[in-house]
Amino acid sequence: MSERFDSAPALVGRPTQPCEVLFSDVHVLDPRAGIDRRLDVRVCGGVIAELAEPGTLSDTDGPDRRCELVEGEGRHLLPAFFDPHVHLRSPGQEHKEDMETGTRAAAAGGFGAVIAMPNTDPVIDSAALLRSLRDTALREARVPVGFTAAITRGLQGGELTEMAELRQEGVLAFTDDGRPVASAGMLRKALQYQRLCGGVLALHEEDPSLSAGGSMREGPISAALGLSGIPSISESTMVARDAELAIYERGRVHFQHLSAAASVEAVAAAKERGGAVSAEATPHHLLLTEEAVRPLDTRMKMNPPLGSESDRLAIVDALRSGVIDCVATDHAPHAREEKELPFEQAPMGTTGLETAFSALYTHLVVPGLIGLPLLVERMTAGAALFGLPTHTIAADEPANLVLVDLDGAWVPGEQGFESRSENCCFAGRQLSATVLMTVAAGSIAYRRRAFSVVGA
Repeated sequence: MSERFDSAPALVGRPTQPCEVLFSDVHVLDPRAGIDRRLDVRVCGGVIAELAEPGTLSDTDGPDRRCELVEGEGRHLLPAFFDPHVHLRSPGQEHKEDMETGTRAAAAGGFGAVIAMPNTDPVIDSAALLRSLRDTALREARVPVGFTAAITRGLQGGELTEMAELRQEGVLAFTDDGRPVASAGMLRKALQYQRLCGGVLALHEEDPSLSAGGSMREGPISAALGLSGIPSISESTMVARDAELAIYERGRVHFQHLSAAASVEAVAAAKERGGAVSAEATPHHLLLTEEAVRPLDTRMKMNPPLGSESDRLAIVDALRSGVIDCVATDHAPHAREEKELPFEQAPMGTTGLETAFSALYTHLVVPGLIGLPLLVERMTAGAALFGLPTHTIAADEPANLVLVDLDGAWVPGEQGFESRSENCCFAGRQLSATVLMTVAAGSIAYRRRAFSVVGA
């Protein structure tokens, strides 16, 4: 379960048995492959072997070989999603999440691969720590995992990590996620090294002198609740600064979890000038606003904080236009007792792997704000941004697939979560679209408990 990248595999996961599956009469939707119709899809040895007219393929392949038959009944078969921004909390914070539970949650949400952030305990800032974490993934990860390393040692902003050595160990990107690179001089130096060794600088944008002590977005609601606020310029001014630095140094940067309209404008301007920049948005910033904080539910406390309705609409528009390149969950699990603290004291973050597609389908696609093909494209686009092959449904391609029932209704949390943590901002809300099965790197990584197959 790996892809080759430089001298080490970029994606790693535990060895699994390649699947033999026939998806019979499924609605195949893959915007990159130009497919949007009902077909039979056969997977042999973990590879997509054949696509044919519905009802024409058999679940037998010779007298001694029979594959599992999945009667699609018109349900949608999509390329498995790709999440470039998750927190798996390993090493050191396994009481919140670990490699197995985090990747199990990813598979349950239809994700065929994810990229893990390095702000663990200890921080992933050396080749030795990275090798140890990759060994953990080889034992436990249910879907392939790619890794990032810190830009600065210990996320402290004072000294660069050994970026070239970490790249040789398979690191896809460098990020101090959870913290910004506050020093422009330090980021400039990182961009110079990045240009030499490759990879991407993924940036959490926040000016600590503006955000320090804040619990939510600064504005009328923070004032009404008596909470210290974080102004939107804490993010947008850093995005503008770092886009300018990237253009000047001809470096490659990816802006994480945009939450403000002015940030979108800065990214759009950088792209117009030919900057090698990309950006992501989370489901919670696409769907929720600061209004959700009024009940002081700590599941609504995240960093960056939820913004205004005008911010949200700007992010949706940017996702539609391509200024924002992909969806990322920023899956950030926390232990229950941590989130049960008063709002000001609770940690920031929400889980999102299990709900991302359903929430976006329910609140963006069903109302007609974006089309389903666009959502699928944006939920798979993150791979290419980090130099990886994009999941697609075509003959001879590795099977990275998700079978979904768009008419299925469910309530997140009603039957628990696959994640170890329950701090999901969409918990308790009825959503459309259920994930029935996920195939990752040629193996069945998830099957919904109530979903049965015809035969095997």
